[in-house]
Amino acid sequence: MPDTNKYRIEVQPMPQFIPEQSDPENDRYIFAYTITIKNIGEVPAQLVSRHWIITDGNNEVQEVRGLGVVGKQPLLQPGESFQYTSGSSLTTAIGTMKGTYQMVAEDGTHFEAEIPEFVLASPRALH
Repeated sequence: MPDTNKYRIEVQPMPQFIPEQSDPENDRYIFAYTITIKNIGEVPAQLVSRHWIITDGNNEVQEVRGLGVVGKQPLLQPGESFQYTSGSSLTTAIGTMKGTYQMVAEDGTHFEAEIPEFVLASPRALH
């Protein structure tokens, strides 16, 4: 079991609705999200892959796996951050995203960084 203080990654999501790319009449809702990934551990660590769980307002679940993020596999020194923006589309005005990043520390230890669940919602979807 990895030492939790040694291998720690903080993930902060910031979602936003993109109205100009969305088409609610045809059940198309586009969202952008900016993710800040910070190495708050004690050793350098590289993000090698991702696993997303995307749930729409009808409880339909889509899982997405892939290498890196936005074509990159950033190596983060202790205290360093990496930020990127990506997007997702839903067929409902509200949904959630959560997941994990698979990390490899400089010493070869594999560990996961949790992506906390966040809400994707068009402005009028929540009352």
